[in-house]
Amino acid sequence: MAVTGTLAIDLGSSTTVLAFQPSSGGAPQLLALPPFSSDDPCVVPSLIWLSSPQSTQPLIGRQVLDAGLSASDETGLCRDFKRRIGALQAESPEAATTASPSREPLTPEQAGSLLITRLWQALPPAVAPTRLVLTAPIEGYRGYRQWLQQLSRQIPVEEVALVDEPTAAAIGAGLPAGSRVLVVDLGGGTIDLSLVALQGGEGRAAPIAQLLRFGGRDLDGGRQALRCAEVIGKAGASIGGRDIDHWIAAMLAPDLGADPSLLEASERLKCSLSDAEEVTGVWSSAEAGSRPLRLDRPQLDRLLRERGLLELLDELLERVLASARAKGIEPEQIDAVLPVGGTSRLPSIRHWLLERCGAIPLRDQRPVEAVALGALALTPGVRLKDVLARGVSLRCWDQRGGEHRWHPLFLAGQSWPTDQPLELVLSCSRDGQTTLELVLGEPIEEERSEVVFIDGLPQVRRRPAGEARTEPWSHQPAPLALEPPGRCGIDRLKLSFSIDDQGQLLLESEDLLSGTVAAARVLGPVR
Repeated sequence: MAVTGTLAIDLGSSTTVLAFQPSSGGAPQLLALPPFSSDDPCVVPSLIWLSSPQSTQPLIGRQVLDAGLSASDETGLCRDFKRRIGALQAESPEAATTASPSREPLTPEQAGSLLITRLWQALPPAVAPTRLVLTAPIEGYRGYRQWLQQLSRQIPVEEVALVDEPTAAAIGAGLPAGSRVLVVDLGGGTIDLSLVALQGGEGRAAPIAQLLRFGGRDLDGGRQALRCAEVIGKAGASIGGRDIDHWIAAMLAPDLGADPSLLEASERLKCSLSDAEEVTGVWSSAEAGSRPLRLDRPQLDRLLRERGLLELLDELLERVLASARAKGIEPEQIDAVLPVGGTSRLPSIRHWLLERCGAIPLRDQRPVEAVALGALALTPGVRLKDVLARGVSLRCWDQRGGEHRWHPLFLAGQSWPTDQPLELVLSCSRDGQTTLELVLGEPIEEERSEVVFIDGLPQVRRRPAGEARTEPWSHQPAPLALEPPGRCGIDRLKLSFSIDDQGQLLLESEDLLSGTVAAARVLGPVR
């Protein structure tokens, strides 16, 4: 019997990862799709070969490698199409220049659609996805999303959701919402360094997936929009793992040129150095005969330095950090460095990361599959979440200021039902206090500019920040009893707020003095 669940597909420039999680729970697993996927790691090379534009039997992924066509100069090869998808819909003229070369048999959008639909058709019979999660880059997101919406109509699945790649990578690496993350994406054809700030944090709307289809019905924008990570700084270059393969081949066999099978052998040697100090192999061809190949880590490190790759990485990193400093963010305020892509597993690259970013925690456990696993984590269950239009705040005693202030619990845009409660610890405002009032209010969105009259003439004046009004609820919940009475300034209650699937604000409380825990109670509806 087929197992239902969620399938995440992370289309990359060089490889595509498929991860599946059963509806019943359990650990997610990467899916092997022979003959399209490689074994270690379990990924599908993002390659397509067509003998003609009208061909109905394309070669996909590993099939292209096995046929020795991955380095072909002929017009039948489609590769590196992911970063050009949606470029023609991009707003900037520069982005439009990355459109697919006319010599390729398919447009980037056609190639991406063909790859994903063929992988869907090749899913094991034991897997029956009820939800498909697709990933999208932040840059060029609008055109890419339009393509994904069109693609999803070709796939027979009840639900389709969309997540942005940096957020998915960070969540897949176990980073919390609200983190600042330096994503170092080293792919087969490109290097991209991005410093991003994930949505969410204390009382703020957490990152969620955007549903493109729910219950078999397409959603145009819908109630639930994608919250992308904010890009603080970004820099990149059109160079990657395949260029390293060419460098290795030229070093080991300078007389043979870019022979496709030699490039493949060079890639195997390069990847093997992730686990060994030295690797050997034998390359052979009908024309040149057999030739032994040897590569060690010091050789590769010297090669990368001679070719200027590590110097390039230094330059890209400095550009990203300069953008961050211009926005008031110093390196010590970055929460983690997140390597993504197979090239990031090379010892030379890992050493560079530790040397340049040593003070920042490195999350490099699963660089290849982090995006796909994070996409699964961002779409738990099978429920359509709504978002708050107004939000809710709690009036709290400010001991330092000696007055009551409004503290936001959930802001406008927060999705509900909530996955995690918001916790607050409150103290008493006076000695002998026997109850703690729960005064809730709704923030009122007001224009930050106002029209005032000066000398009889209207003038537009900016209202200072912090003057936004909060309207108390008309019906307030009953106060919380304190037994024994509280003392001023001493932490007394830990409150846990959440929103259920009916849009009701719930509260659980724990008395820190007596240890008494009160069951969840409904405080009222939020909107």
